[in-house]
Amino acid sequence: MTRHVGRVVAGRYLLLRPLGDGGSDRVWLAHDQRLGGEVALKAAGTGARDVPPPPGHPHVVAVHDVVEHEGVPWTVMEYVAGAVDLRALVARRGPLAPADCARIGLAVLSVLHAPAAGHEPGVPHRRVGPADILLAPDRGGAPYGRILLLDHVAAGPGDGDGLLALGRTLHYAVEGREPSDREVPVRAGALGPLLARLLGGAPGPRVTVAEAEAELAWIVTPQTDTYARPRTDPGSRPPWSAAPTPGSRPAAPADRQAAATTGHRRRRPRALRAALAGGLGLVLALGGVWYALAGRAADGTGTPYGDTVGLAAPLEDGDCVRAHWPGGTRFAGTPRLTADPACRGPAPDGQVMAFVPASSAEQARELGPARCEERTREARARLAGVRSVAVVPADDGFETARGRTACLVLGVHGPVYGPLGRHREPGSVFADTATMQRRDCLDVRSAREARLVPCAGRYDAQVLGFTRLPSDVTLAGAPAAADRACAREVPPRDYGFDPSLYEAGSRTAAGAWKSGSHLAVCTVRRQNGGTMEGNGP
Repeated sequence: MTRHVGRVVAGRYLLLRPLGDGGSDRVWLAHDQRLGGEVALKAAGTGARDVPPPPGHPHVVAVHDVVEHEGVPWTVMEYVAGAVDLRALVARRGPLAPADCARIGLAVLSVLHAPAAGHEPGVPHRRVGPADILLAPDRGGAPYGRILLLDHVAAGPGDGDGLLALGRTLHYAVEGREPSDREVPVRAGALGPLLARLLGGAPGPRVTVAEAEAELAWIVTPQTDTYARPRTDPGSRPPWSAAPTPGSRPAAPADRQAAATTGHRRRRPRALRAALAGGLGLVLALGGVWYALAGRAADGTGTPYGDTVGLAAPLEDGDCVRAHWPGGTRFAGTPRLTADPACRGPAPDGQVMAFVPASSAEQARELGPARCEERTREARARLAGVRSVAVVPADDGFETARGRTACLVLGVHGPVYGPLGRHREPGSVFADTATMQRRDCLDVRSAREARLVPCAGRYDAQVLGFTRLPSDVTLAGAPAAADRACAREVPPRDYGFDPSLYEAGSRTAAGAWKSGSHLAVCTVRRQNGGTMEGNGP
């Protein structure tokens, strides 16, 4: 394709470089020699019928013109700087969280079933694949907050409403692979029941468009009820969901599907669903982040985050914190925080991982939570059972807080017992498995002691993921049960390790049994007990 660089299309558009596949066709970055500026160009494919996009739709790349060059139609589109297609993003960073996939699904549905120019009854709706969906920075600065559809191709036979293609796309986004009849989703979490209906793998009638929209909106928006979540991926739970209460029974998938049709979950207006899908940063602020607003009104004290939070000095990067929640229920109300800058106190609940600067207290309240969610996303994706918390400056403490919202990562079920992510030092001993993260390399000294070591050198095991053990497993029986569960649910072969050389292992610690989470860390190790080297197989 590099041979086409420098080619001029329709006497006007100079091809600069390929941008991506754009579904079945190559998309180019081009320079408009007449008006100046950059555009995206796509040659029309063969064997697929283009469907006109809804004009002015917020989730569609704007089409400026259609020109013909050497008998081939070319579509001239908006160039979206910083955009990456969904397929490339998953290949680069791994599967997305179910809530993020649900937002993408809502955006796609809002386009598939929007009135299109010239659309008539009986004309198939559009279908999309992972390469047809662009994720780009939004105005709030979230790098993947803007969701755009690139292609508008008629749905194939048997998929007149485009839902089958949507199901395959969401499966790829949340699982990192194409759907297969021989495999069941292991990372889908709340999205799992809907995926089964979209792909036709669940009993009963296939899901309708309205049901799919209601289910996706339910996943995006915080709820008080629970859902049946597989034990294989505790991190797949939406960040607003609390730890299960003793004696509670999660609703079965069939119960939740029935609730969607009986009105247990109130369906949201289309405008709200579109806003939920498009305003990624805003949605995260509303549903994915708790933030401290105590002291919103000026109280004269000048404390950085208000009297309820209780800190006399602003938080610093890497500060560990203890959170004292009113009534003892985590993430209910506004906690009183105690800072531990050296992270040497007993069982810290979390740590400051980033900051969001603002020009005023009002701007901090408006932008801080969503940007904290984004800036801690990568760290949270590698941990299990953590949640983002934004501590926003009070009106009269804005200057004291140096105009910054502090972005914390806190344990959902209990303390994290030590520094997190980049704040950990090589060679340090893990006080608990709560601070272990995916792709950590471990120097295992004993069943109770493991140290964090660089993956460039030699090590004994590497962390692959997490699983949750049944509530009847005791701490004494956890190591054997965790080994079996990890071999079944997080097999090293799925990560490219040769099963003839490597085997699944695990790490368990008392903290997960004190909190009731029963989380176990799944690792890979050599079968003969030898050392490993390098970050991956």
